[in-house]
Amino acid sequence: MANAMYNIAKQKFGDGTLDWDTQVFKVALLTGHIFDADNADFSLDIQPDEVTGTGYTAGGATMTNSAPTIDTVNDWAEYDAADVTWTTSTISATGAVVYEVSTDYPICYIDFGSAQISSASDFTISWHTDGVFKLA
Repeated sequence: MANAMYNIAKQKFGDGTLDWDTQVFKVALLTGHIFDADNADFSLDIQPDEVTGTGYTAGGATMTNSAPTIDTVNDWAEYDAADVTWTTSTISATGAVVYEVSTDYPICYIDFGSAQISSASDFTISWHTDGVFKLA
């Protein structure tokens, strides 16, 4: 499974309900989650697959987002954020989901490809140089 965006996010960014640089977004770590583009509610559809572990708080970590930027060479908008770290954690996760806190809308799923594990150490998500996601 590749990284993917949820259909509800596509709609809500398009109609202005979601605003990347003013609303609160979190990233939650998952295990065993199977992506479904039609999932529309983090708490109901995705949270049951959230990890538990030392140094990890249910609901994930609040993201520090930057304003979307336009890449005129590739004709897309990049939505970026600061990397996220859970310090001194013991976690095993196969992926992550970004979601908006007040609406519970899932935004995108990040597939780690295999279980990523921390054992009383830092667990960090380093976002791609193109950002957390991009709209083309």
